[in-house]
Amino acid sequence: MATFLYRLGRFAFRRRHFVALFWVALLALAGAGAAGAPAAGNSSFSIPGTEAQKAFDLLEERFPGSSADGATARVVFKAPDGQKMTDAGNKATVQDTVDALAGGSEVARVTDPYQGGGVSEDGGIAYASVTYEVSGMELEETSREALETAAQDARDAGLTVEIGGDALQAVPETGTAEIIGIGIAAIVLVITLGSLLAAGLPLLTAIVGVGIGVASITALASTLDLGSTTSILASMIGLAVGIDYALFVVSRYRAELAEGREREEAAGRAVGTAGSAVVFAGLTVVIALVGLSVVNIPMLTKMGIAAAATVAIAVLIALTLIPALLGYAGRRVRPAGEKSKLLGGGRGGEQKAQRPNMGTRWASFVVRRPLAVLLLGVVGLGAAAIPAASLELGLPDDGSQPTSTTQRRGYDLLSEGFGPGFNGPLVVVVDAKDSADPQAVFEQAGEEIKGLDNIVDVAPAQPNKAGDTATITVIPDAKPSSVTTEDLVHDIRDAGAGIKADTDAEVLVTGATAMNIDVSQKLNDALVPYLVLVVGLAFLLLIVVFRSILVPLKAALGFLLSVLAALGAVVAVYQWGWLSGLMGVEETGPIMSMMPIFMVGVVFGLAMDYEVFLVTRIREAYVHGEKPRQAVVTGFRYSARVVTAAAVIMMAVFAGFIGSSDSMVRMIGFGLAVAVLFDAFVVRMAIVPAVLALLGTKAWWLPKWLDRALPNVDVEGESLSAHGDPKDEDKELVRV
Repeated sequence: MATFLYRLGRFAFRRRHFVALFWVALLALAGAGAAGAPAAGNSSFSIPGTEAQKAFDLLEERFPGSSADGATARVVFKAPDGQKMTDAGNKATVQDTVDALAGGSEVARVTDPYQGGGVSEDGGIAYASVTYEVSGMELEETSREALETAAQDARDAGLTVEIGGDALQAVPETGTAEIIGIGIAAIVLVITLGSLLAAGLPLLTAIVGVGIGVASITALASTLDLGSTTSILASMIGLAVGIDYALFVVSRYRAELAEGREREEAAGRAVGTAGSAVVFAGLTVVIALVGLSVVNIPMLTKMGIAAAATVAIAVLIALTLIPALLGYAGRRVRPAGEKSKLLGGGRGGEQKAQRPNMGTRWASFVVRRPLAVLLLGVVGLGAAAIPAASLELGLPDDGSQPTSTTQRRGYDLLSEGFGPGFNGPLVVVVDAKDSADPQAVFEQAGEEIKGLDNIVDVAPAQPNKAGDTATITVIPDAKPSSVTTEDLVHDIRDAGAGIKADTDAEVLVTGATAMNIDVSQKLNDALVPYLVLVVGLAFLLLIVVFRSILVPLKAALGFLLSVLAALGAVVAVYQWGWLSGLMGVEETGPIMSMMPIFMVGVVFGLAMDYEVFLVTRIREAYVHGEKPRQAVVTGFRYSARVVTAAAVIMMAVFAGFIGSSDSMVRMIGFGLAVAVLFDAFVVRMAIVPAVLALLGTKAWWLPKWLDRALPNVDVEGESLSAHGDPKDEDKELVRV
């Protein structure tokens, strides 16, 4: 592989016009597709194989025209102090609002508060429910504007009016914090590479890669039902790995220049060595992201595949566009150790070159005291992981929105007027098609549900036209994300099992709350198989890369430590409320149910990035004859600075998404930033060298039979030391 990538690097350097034109054309093509595509909305959400989804599908079949998957809105009215919503003037205002809403072109139905029991007991709050014929993703902007206009007219008449539901759910915005993250990345690149031009190359190529990826996602969003969150997560991961992969190649190029090689040769060797590490690091990230499909939640699968495609583009750009741009830059990209005059180059450069760098000094310290460093790192991460033991999972609702939003204020008004459970009603679907007396079954189901605890109200059964299926709305006495409500869902399902045994009727529970409970359970059940699949495949891949058993095992165990510690930090902030003000967390609660499995996938891929980049340098020194402990020091001398810079860049990019308007994106950004902090600076920079120092030559042990069976991928670039005439190889690549 090193030989092929070496040829590819030289080819891209020499044929830079062709390579640059190819990527610019691809970016333009993707941009044109995105410009002509409909805007991405919120992806449809389904959970195949769950009871909530089965009930939802049954509703669509047995209640045609009910718009079960249509967008919904709750327009909540509050009377001024000293008045009630039943007063004649307020009642007239609400009636005008209902009439205005009912005239919408996409509105399926609107419930009148005074006819459908939508007024609170004290008369201070009322609500009207609006159901649309299309999903929130398909809802036209004119319908949203009409909803807001109707609410504003009621406000002008003196009422407090707020709107909940998914009809007004906006496309998430990341805010200025993302730009700050990129700015920090730029500063780190300048410090690391010592040149404004060299620092600009990773940023430029990462933006090109993310541009192609996100534009392609936008172009396909409507066709493939990709939500707006998909492109945000793809840009988050693509930007982070794109900068890092390009940084590793540029850094190796400068190191090759420092050894006296010509620029084209240096580009070839940089791609042949660092590029090999980029390929395998990218493969681990792609495996982890594509592996999310085993959970069998379509939205999560699409997010994983879209992000994996963006990572693959980042790898290809690092291997081709970077050497091409290095060809354009020429002598303006300086050898390692040199800085441009603008950044202080030429002042004391020789003295600095003679001193051991920070990576050398740190590695020397670790190999002298490996056991103490190992114990300190493990105990520290273990302590950070303690909050993860109390992890509670759920999906965000309007109650997790900032208090500045109308959705959150509507949520709070409904809780005030009707109780917290009113924001998460349970829909019980009774399928009595195979029963002798469906009406009796409906009554029996209603009575048994009324006898359960933690219920405020059970509405009478509403049968369909055929009379074989009915819905029963149940209002819990606790908020949707509470453990009490989850227990109630299980109690209703247990009661339904008894009804089925007596009457052959099936009782199913659905609704947003039940969906959230089911998806949390499904994700919990999938976590272990996902870990086995992803870690197993990556373990095999790392055995091929490092030709060792213990090094990949150490990498996997270190990853588990860092991801558990990161989950602990997420629980401490978003569930316990530590530093919640600093992080902009206005409402603590359960952790998003997708968070653990998504973090496992992404963090594992990124952790293996640092493992590959760091340990390949150590192995390179070892296979060239250095003793194990000296090889650790040598590896850190060449790679610690770059890996540290890459980690800081990735943390800055992820942290930039903490400013997003979407609670899911905020939580993921924080979790990934903390995970990179723990993995890069504690696991890879401390625990890894300590373990390698303790293991010595045993770290690189591999059974002879396995050594013969494994392919030689030559990540260290050993084959390049005896390479032939580069001109002949370029001709061969052109022929290929």
